[in-house]
Amino acid sequence: MHVTVFLLVSAIGMVYTDLFTAMVELEQLLETESVLIRTLDDHISSTKLRLSQLRRQAAEYSKQFNEASVDVSTFLSNPINAYQLVKRLANDWKLTESLMVDSAEEERQQMTQYRQQLKFPTVEDVVGAATALMRLQDTYQLDTASIAQGQLNGVQYTTQLSSDDCFELGRHSYNGQDYYHAELWMSESLKRHNHEQNSANLRRWEILEYLAYSTYMQGKVQSALQLTDELLAIIPTHQYALSNRTLYQAAIGKAPQVDMDDLPGTGVYEMLCRKALSPSPQVLAHLKCRYVHKNDPFLRIGPLKEEDAYLDPRIVLYRDVIYEGEIEVMKKIASPRLERAQVGGHKGKPLVTNYRISKSCSLNEDEHPIIKRLSRRMEHITSLTMDTAEPLQVINYGIGGYYFPHLDFSYDNSFADEDFGNRIATVLFYMSDVAQGGATVFPSLELALWPEKGSAAFWYNLHPSGEGDLATRHAACPVLTGSKWIASTWIHLYGQEFRRPCLLQKEVRNTTSWYS
Repeated sequence: MHVTVFLLVSAIGMVYTDLFTAMVELEQLLETESVLIRTLDDHISSTKLRLSQLRRQAAEYSKQFNEASVDVSTFLSNPINAYQLVKRLANDWKLTESLMVDSAEEERQQMTQYRQQLKFPTVEDVVGAATALMRLQDTYQLDTASIAQGQLNGVQYTTQLSSDDCFELGRHSYNGQDYYHAELWMSESLKRHNHEQNSANLRRWEILEYLAYSTYMQGKVQSALQLTDELLAIIPTHQYALSNRTLYQAAIGKAPQVDMDDLPGTGVYEMLCRKALSPSPQVLAHLKCRYVHKNDPFLRIGPLKEEDAYLDPRIVLYRDVIYEGEIEVMKKIASPRLERAQVGGHKGKPLVTNYRISKSCSLNEDEHPIIKRLSRRMEHITSLTMDTAEPLQVINYGIGGYYFPHLDFSYDNSFADEDFGNRIATVLFYMSDVAQGGATVFPSLELALWPEKGSAAFWYNLHPSGEGDLATRHAACPVLTGSKWIASTWIHLYGQEFRRPCLLQKEVRNTTSWYS
């Protein structure tokens, strides 16, 4: 296009005089005009092509936007939709802008201004969204083809992944040397490329290049060689493919096999997340539910609905202890203040990590009467003082949001409060239902607590001796579909001396008397 414009300007810029004085010179002017006409036709053709691409992209963008506008929350609760939105704004719109290079200067300035003023995802966001989809795939053992077709854990959704979407997921894995996922997604990209009519932005040989090497790194040398031969049939001079072909031929019969035990999604944590494990019938047989008042005058009027989740250590659920109006107020206060959740690092220094994917915000009692009311309610629920508790933390989990198995108490006193001691107990409010995933799981106990809006979980992190209880190690499973909101607080040791007296023996389990 730029070359076309240059030729046109160059042709017009060559000026001769006295051409009218000879017929032969006038004949040459017709040849000049024919060049200009061909140049103009070429420019019109390239412009039509760009306009056609822009119309096609505009139609696709509008289709996605209109579908999302019907119910934004439901639309974005699907991780496929969320990934495509991030990818579209971070990658696809850049291609669209490049097709708009001949637009008016005012429009170009407007696009630049939008990028400065509006919220646009970064490359890191695309990587994070892709990683989240891999995490969901591993944890819930989702078939690659099913995800691409919009089927998540047996539930069919309308959105599907294109060949380009699958390619980007495969390339993300490849760049991270995760050849297991790279092979899965590049294979799916190739299948879809074969059936998609509009794959102008993605060429078949590009998929084959990534797929062949990923397949080789999975120990499938013969398949890698066949894929490379297919690539060379398209581009016989492809240097990378020619070099790899020599490598693959030499490696036939020598490639190491992949250890199936090393594949993702085989741990207890992942099995609990996908409901492949649960406590034994002997454990479940002793669990009960009841109304309790804990000899509290306030609770005698309105007793708590208490449900055993586990007995040793004792983990309990309380039903209907946070209400719709309270939840909405807390979400409204927290939403504009949400920041990437952190974990306690060396000497308690907060760190952003890849094993805790969520955003959180701390709410103090003096910010709203509802938060103060909820603090008093936690005193009734736990029989512990909230004077030494941390501020209530509201947490929202995004695409594939999760928190890897961890302990709430400070095992080495790195983040135990020097004034208030270690975290004696945890209260966890569920502020939303979750369509799929999002459980709180305890791997050592083979226990999973599934989010139920309005409920709260409570457990002690420390033995009555003050020693940490390793059985309380827990995790937040990735959110497969839906949005997960929770509010949690950690209650500290000091101030509980008469409410939960310390025992001298180590490793003594909590007894039911401390909960009733």
